[in-house]
Parts: sequence; C-alpha cells; structure tokens
Amino acid sequence: MPVPGTGPGAVPGPLEWGGRHPFSRLLHIPFPEPRDIAILNADLTEIEPIERRCDTLLRVDTDDGNYLFVIESQGKKDEAKRGSWAYYLSYLYEKYRCEPVLIVLTQSASTARWAAKPVQFGLPGWPTLILRPLVLGPDNVPVIVDPGVAADDVPLAVFSAITHGRGTGALAILESLAAALETVDVDSAAMFAQLTESGLVDPQAKKIWRDLMTTINYFFRHEVAEKVREEGREEARAEERARVILRTLDWRGIELSEADRERVRSCGDLGRLALWLDRCYEVTDAAGLFDGDGDGEGA
Repeated sequence: MPVPGTGPGAVPGPLEWGGRHPFSRLLHIPFPEPRDIAILNADLTEIEPIERRCDTLLRVDTDDGNYLFVIESQGKKDEAKRGSWAYYLSYLYEKYRCEPVLIVLTQSASTARWAAKPVQFGLPGWPTLILRPLVLGPDNVPVIVDPGVAADDVPLAVFSAITHGRGTGALAILESLAAALETVDVDSAAMFAQLTESGLVDPQAKKIWRDLMTTINYFFRHEVAEKVREEGREEARAEERARVILRTLDWRGIELSEADRERVRSCGDLGRLALWLDRCYEVTDAAGLFDGDGDGEGA
C-alpha cells in the first residue's frame, strides 16, 4: 500500500502529522518540518578493518578516577576531523569504560579558535551530543627557550615545543626541551620525546627533533622504549584482528561459546589470527575456525 511522501520508504508528510511533528507536540522541543523520511539499515557492524589512529593516546590515573587523553595535532582547519574526533571518543569509552578527554594542539591561532568551538550533533536547540575539545595553541602556551625553565616543568616545555616549534625559533625551543629531558628518568624522557615527535607538524622541526634525540640517545635508541613501542603495536594489531573475527562471525550467524570467544580475544599470535580471519568468511561452525590448531595456544 503506497504511503504519502516524496521518496522510497517515505512516511506521512506535514499534513498527516496534524500540523506539528509528534516530537514537537510530545517533547515540547523545536523540530524542523520533515519533507521526507526513509528507513535505513540499522546494522552498525563493521566487518572490514578500518584504520583510525589518533596522534597520541595517554592514560592518566588520578585520585578522582582514570582518564584517556586523546591528543591531536592540528595543522589547519579540517571539518572532517569533527566526525573523527567524536568517533575516537565514543570508541575509546566503549572499549575502556574510561572517560576520554580530547586535547587539540596547534601552531595556528586561527586553527585554535576553530578547534575550540563546541561541536553539536542533534536538533537545533537540543543537541544529542556535544564535543568540546581542550585546545592548546600559540595564544595560551608560553614560548620556552631557557633549559632551566623547561626543566622546571617538562610537560609544559613539551607543549611549548609543539605549539611554537616551527620556523627560525624552533631550534632554541627544541634544544631547551632536549636539555630538560636529561634531568628526568629515561622512561619519562622516552614518553615526552614520543609525544613531541607525534605533535610536531613542521617537517624541519621534526628533523631537528630527531637529530637531537639521536644525539642524546633517548627515544630513538632507547632499547626499553623501543621494545615497549613494538609490543604495543603488536598488541593493538592483535586486538583489532580479534575484534574483526568476532564481529564477522556474529554477522554471519556463527555461534561461538564464551570459551571460543576468549580464545580469539586472548590470542597474541598475529599469524594465527590472520589464518582465523581468512577462515571466518567461509566456516560454518566454530570447529571449522580452529580446525588443525590443536588444543593449546602454542600448537
């Protein structure tokens, strides 16, 4: 039976709403008059791996709770980032059940003003989701070129380098930070060096920083830091493959016991996960996924 409207799956138009949209009448909120409404696929599962990476992710533990600091370096205005930022925060909260905090770093005053504007998703006057980044830029971060001042507050010196580290003044700022890193423990220096490396957007500044770090033998040659980074990369790849495998099997209607799910989630062997990923598109039951793998993880 055809329904009034202008497109496929349309629902009753303005006259059939009785003059006002039901949301306006029932919830007493403004709602634009619909011209056409279509029912879309409600399945939000992603079965193909999509690479999405923030620049830096830190877990910060405090007496009041744990937070995830999502740090993004923004060279210029990019409207597409607003959707990406919302995705990052929602995904991280769903994964870690930990409050995410978005921090945008920029060397441009105009980009800082753009990034600081709240992003609203939803109805005019009644946003469903509000995204409010914290922004550090050249207008609210001091220039630090004195190694002593940098050593007194190394995190502030890092933000100074990221937000002011370009052009002719970059060398003095980065040298002061490099000297300050010699005053802290090696693991902290490695973390601060990585944060600086991720945040610098100017190619010449990146080269200067890498040369400085190679010279003082911290982040780029520190054996423990490199091992931690590589382990973190492998763990992230393994977790993502496991998620894709489980989502694909769920999408195909293949039932897995909780023990089977845990076997997939806990597997850290990238080769084995790649094999299971290939199989998950073809198998008809859980036994087919693990066929030939033996009883243990190391088989």
